[in-house]
Amino acid sequence: MNKMRKGLLLGALQIVLVLSLGAKLLYDRMNRPRVWVLAAVYDPELPIRGRYISERLQMPTAGFTYTESAQQNWNEWAMNRRWAYLEVRDGKLFAYPQGSGAGEWIFLRKNNDGTIAAFSDEPVLLFVSDRAELPLLQRGQEIWVEVTVPAKGPPRPIRMGVKKDGVITPLHLD
Repeated sequence: MNKMRKGLLLGALQIVLVLSLGAKLLYDRMNRPRVWVLAAVYDPELPIRGRYISERLQMPTAGFTYTESAQQNWNEWAMNRRWAYLEVRDGKLFAYPQGSGAGEWIFLRKNNDGTIAAFSDEPVLLFVSDRAELPLLQRGQEIWVEVTVPAKGPPRPIRMGVKKDGVITPLHLD
């Protein structure tokens, strides 16, 4: 086999790999649960950011206990890092300590009303085109992200929206 044939075979193999990954992601998007999740804007310290918005998903929990620190200025986030299984119930993404399927590391936070919320350890990244104008949030508005919940692994972002008065309006960031 000469060098030209080897190069073409390698190129064809790489194209098949990329197409198979794309087909798997499209299949998951069509067949796996999709849900809107409240997002907390997160600004990572990356040397190359490009036009990506990085956000942590915020979700309700069930079955976790929050550990409070007896020491002042102690990092309670580190004490409350847990592995969670993610499930869609009643149109919401929940974090559970036991389950099967998709899972990821989360941080627990105790809200002022005593409830516990979970934040994804790894933020989701959404691409934003150069032409897109990002809205400034007004009072009473929240950022939400629509995600696909795969059988394994963290949620995959699809699009972003702004929620106001109980209605989510998808943003056009292409």
